[in-house]
Amino acid sequence: MRLHSERPSTLTSIVYRQARAGGGTETAVLPVQRLTADGLPDGCAAVLVTGDLQGTAASPFGGDPVLLGIALADYLGVWAEQELIPPVGSLGVLLAGDLYSAPGADVRGASGDVSAVWDAFAAAGCAFVAGVAGNHDVIDPSCVLDGEVVTVGGVRIAGVGGVLGPRRTIDDFARSWRGAGPCDVLVLHEGPSGGPTQRGNPALRDLLSRNPPPLTVCGHVHWDSPIAPLGPGHILNVDGRAVLLQGQPETFGRLPVLHDSVWPGR
Repeated sequence: MRLHSERPSTLTSIVYRQARAGGGTETAVLPVQRLTADGLPDGCAAVLVTGDLQGTAASPFGGDPVLLGIALADYLGVWAEQELIPPVGSLGVLLAGDLYSAPGADVRGASGDVSAVWDAFAAAGCAFVAGVAGNHDVIDPSCVLDGEVVTVGGVRIAGVGGVLGPRRTIDDFARSWRGAGPCDVLVLHEGPSGGPTQRGNPALRDLLSRNPPPLTVCGHVHWDSPIAPLGPGHILNVDGRAVLLQGQPETFGRLPVLHDSVWPGR
């Protein structure tokens, strides 16, 4: 998959609560944006890419606040009915990790089970759900990519989760990435550095620059401008945002629904 546009347009947003630096909770806004791309998986009109959804929000279905990722999944059907996005059955999902929040959205860096977020996207009827675990996610390792590659609709999606540190050195990362083999999309949690104001791991940039994939997705740190070049390809940072990678809108409604979802559900 390759990006054709480098300035996302905003489709809509979700208001949510997140932990505030120094304690307590505060209101934040999750932007839902659009970029044009080609090479999407066969059967998909768009792929929703998101990560670092560390907050709680109201679902359009009502009830108590839920994890922000669950609320995002719940809104997909609403937005499809409003024709803001393609039909949910033609929408793939890539998750870049860190999808947990303390129930009160008042503890920074809380860790916990995020299986319910993955389940919510599957229950919404998305064509596929794939991605990696972040350093604050608790999830069955067999359900996420970590040194593996899956092929969905002819697109090879590789993933390496977590962050570099004592448990995963750059050499460990290199073995995992190379073990996955060539890919069209590489999904990471911690990503490479971009431009001067786009913080990231310079060791990852050096490694990936030797054989960059067409698209590298990451999160972990926030970029105000979410795109940076990496060789002939791009880095897309989705920390605290959801980005719809979309083909031509005239294909909506004429696409077959994929049935090879990576996420097995519960």
